[in-house]
Amino acid sequence: ANKKLLGEMPETRAGTVEHNVTIKGKVSIGKGTRIKSGTYIEGPAVIGENCTIGPNCFIRNYVALGNNVKVGNGVELKNVIIFDNTCVPHLSYLGDSVIGENVNFGAGAVLTNLRFDDKNIKVTVNGKLIDTGKRKFGAIIGDNVKFGSHVVVNPGRKIGAGSFIFPGVVVYKDVPDNSKYDGK
Repeated sequence: ANKKLLGEMPETRAGTVEHNVTIKGKVSIGKGTRIKSGTYIEGPAVIGENCTIGPNCFIRNYVALGNNVKVGNGVELKNVIIFDNTCVPHLSYLGDSVIGENVNFGAGAVLTNLRFDDKNIKVTVNGKLIDTGKRKFGAIIGDNVKFGSHVVVNPGRKIGAGSFIFPGVVVYKDVPDNSKYDGK
């Protein structure tokens, strides 16, 4: 659905784009948004209002960012939907994922999207393990989640709303709402 909608969206450039920014394909930039130097954007992509992007980011195709999203230095985003008021600081990678509102990632966060054995990603739905039919599928992150720095989330994991993920952990399993996850 995201790919279809982004393919049909009108292109607008209401924000500020600094020098040394590359934009290829259809990209919409909302009012009050600032794209900092060194950023490379491949459309289709949409960036909401009052966002700060960069410097030196790689925004790959099929990225949809809500309003008031902050994306820091050296971040790569690929095929993600990020809702309002979320912060993805420096040196992070988020691929093939859906991220809720008011999420704060620690520096160096990675949402992996490919299994080590190259098999399809499976997710748990109503207690059953379901094959997504996709080789690439990242994470689903609820609203108001806080990540410590250097967290890695394995493919197909869900992190419930209001949860806190401790620094330096690998998330191997789904995390229920309002949990504190230390990797154990």
